[in-house]
Amino acid sequence: MILIGTSGFSYPDWRGVFYPKKLSQRDFLAWYAEHFKALELNSSYYALPSPVLIRNLAEYTPDGFNVAVKAFQGITHQRGDDSADILRKFMLLLEPLRECGKLAAVLLQFPYSFHHGEAELAFLDDLLKRLEGQPAVVEFRNVQWWQKSVWSWLRLRGAALCCVDEPPLPGLMPPEVVRTCQALSYVRFHGRNAEKWFNHEQSWERYHYSYSREELEPWRDKLAWLEQNTDRTLVFFNNHRDGNAVKDARLLAQMLGLFDPGEVDRLSDKELPLL
Repeated sequence: MILIGTSGFSYPDWRGVFYPKKLSQRDFLAWYAEHFKALELNSSYYALPSPVLIRNLAEYTPDGFNVAVKAFQGITHQRGDDSADILRKFMLLLEPLRECGKLAAVLLQFPYSFHHGEAELAFLDDLLKRLEGQPAVVEFRNVQWWQKSVWSWLRLRGAALCCVDEPPLPGLMPPEVVRTCQALSYVRFHGRNAEKWFNHEQSWERYHYSYSREELEPWRDKLAWLEQNTDRTLVFFNNHRDGNAVKDARLLAQMLGLFDPGEVDRLSDKELPLL
């Protein structure tokens, strides 16, 4: 099973692209949940998610809706005596999603400066143990982690490696797929804005990109392989600026046959099927 969604949903610049122009922002979630079956909560990386947001995700989305939550950066990017307390607080906030069965994954994304080494492995091992058996996904940015020994290490801990599509720059992870967890595979599309990846003022500039059909084509077989070898594959587009994530998610869904060819152009936003 492949489920496609976007990284975040509450973007004002999606009005007129995905959301109706006059739709209140408080109604964004309901509209999103009419069109997608999965969501990656990305704002939780910048600050611990509010209890109200988590409760809304649990209560105002349909049964079977999948929510992946990106871990707060204080958990993955900082090491200190209070890191364990931050993680406990983070997991407690997610309890409503766990209780209703909608917490599909916790994403641990590490920065490019997180190099492969024994100390880093010990740090990651401790985080995975503290996730209390929840489905964990690990995203590395540094290509040092792209090695078979790391894949085996993740398999032993039941954690999924996050496969990525990002600019083909030296030192970054390649656009390939590896399955390290039978229950879950995970793919993130970051765009290929090489110019802004390491040189930007605002974080969104890094992900300002729109995919072409030709760029997505090689992923067709890769995702099909993951689907055949994994119980559930979650795919999220992180190139959110100007609604590109929504447009590219629909394009990929069409290419994978999740709905009929031409349906993107033929149907209105409200009529489009769940992805």
